[in-house]
Amino acid sequence: MHTQLNYQKELDNMLSEFTIKGVTPSLLLHSCCAPCSSYVLEYLTQFFHITIYYYNPNISGEEEYLRRMEEQQRLIRDLPVKNPIHFLQGNYEPDRFYQLAKGLEQSPEGGERCFRCYELRLEGTAILAKKQGFDYFTTTLSISPHKNAAKLNEIGELLSKKYTTPYLYADFKKKNGYKRSIELSKDYQLYRQDYCGCIYSKTDR
Repeated sequence: MHTQLNYQKELDNMLSEFTIKGVTPSLLLHSCCAPCSSYVLEYLTQFFHITIYYYNPNISGEEEYLRRMEEQQRLIRDLPVKNPIHFLQGNYEPDRFYQLAKGLEQSPEGGERCFRCYELRLEGTAILAKKQGFDYFTTTLSISPHKNAAKLNEIGELLSKKYTTPYLYADFKKKNGYKRSIELSKDYQLYRQDYCGCIYSKTDR
């Protein structure tokens, strides 16, 4: 996978193919929160049967974790979509995040600690996608201007090979995706947190 690959173009080509063939595959979509998922759901439910997988061991504080999860579920109920969206809750395992962050506590936001966090959440998604027979898996994370889409897609590709389930390449911030997510967050009065989720991003804030 080359970092200069146009992930949005790859996705557009794939979605066109689905439309031509008249197929609607299943997608396990990892989501970190309702605002990040808003545009992605509006966009992808036209082409997939989507199940949201809320798996975020990185989120600091169970109260914050639960608040984001409840907002995610509310958005799924309220968003008008072509195909119904299902929801799966992952285990809240903050200890797993702290183990991977050991020695990287001072790592800058967007660095190696974040890459390991991407991998933790994406691997959990890939394992479940394989186990439950989803056609594809991906994450909403690339919607954020603060997330490294090339790294997310690189990790997704490696996990796709490991778990023999196709990864849906994407850079959801393209095509004004991030801008649209802000508009939808306002429309649905979604809780928009002011930090990524982990204790380190909370402190940096």
